[in-house]
Amino acid sequence: MGNLKADFKGAVVLVTGGAQGIGKAIGQAFAQAGAELVIADIDEEAGREQVAALEAAEGRARFIRCDVGVPRKVAALMEAIAVHEGRLDVLVNNAGIMISRPPQELSVDEWDRVLNVNLRGPFLTVKYGLPLLRKSPHPSVINIASTRALMSEPHTEAYSASKAGLLGLTHALAISLGPEIRVNAVLPGWIDVSAWKRSDLARQEPLTAEDHRQHPAGRVGQPQDIAGACLYLASEEASFITGQYLVADGGMTAKMIYV
Repeated sequence: MGNLKADFKGAVVLVTGGAQGIGKAIGQAFAQAGAELVIADIDEEAGREQVAALEAAEGRARFIRCDVGVPRKVAALMEAIAVHEGRLDVLVNNAGIMISRPPQELSVDEWDRVLNVNLRGPFLTVKYGLPLLRKSPHPSVINIASTRALMSEPHTEAYSASKAGLLGLTHALAISLGPEIRVNAVLPGWIDVSAWKRSDLARQEPLTAEDHRQHPAGRVGQPQDIAGACLYLASEEASFITGQYLVADGGMTAKMIYV
């Protein structure tokens, strides 16, 4: 999917959490396909850096600082897009955080913060972005969930719950907003984002042969793999797909493991 030749010339695409990691790759892919990209993120330095890099490559992008867990800030984000771009063709809800802590040590405030960003955030962007999406001829919403919605490691209760909830939100929105607006989700597995951070943090982490070998696909995932999935789901080739989720994990959730 990373080589999908999609054409999004002139399309307005919003990627939340789009300054680093998977979101950075998603935004880059849409910009390279001709989209007018809006990056929403809390890291202003990373966002400005991403815009500068895309503009240097003749892409069209701008950055808006936004904490998607805060309703008034999401409302302001959509108001800014209404004034500047006037519509929204693709909304990619990528912003997410994880706090890994044993459940007895996880504070209620920490639980709420993870759920607010990871689950309430996507609801808010749709809620406040709906008038803009309805101005598009073929609007699409893509929620970036996680394979942790389906399986877990220890001490990931808040994150796993938020991503599982995002699957429910995806199919509920698809039913509520269809046929006008399609809503789907992508579930990344192990994606190596170490080189996709802002320049002062980007360090290519070494991966072992075993890291790659444990994946049925033969390698650890790259952010471009998720970007390719998003390009497909937002394209007209996927016009019959809504309310679904695409697992992009190199086959790991299909693999039975016995100890």
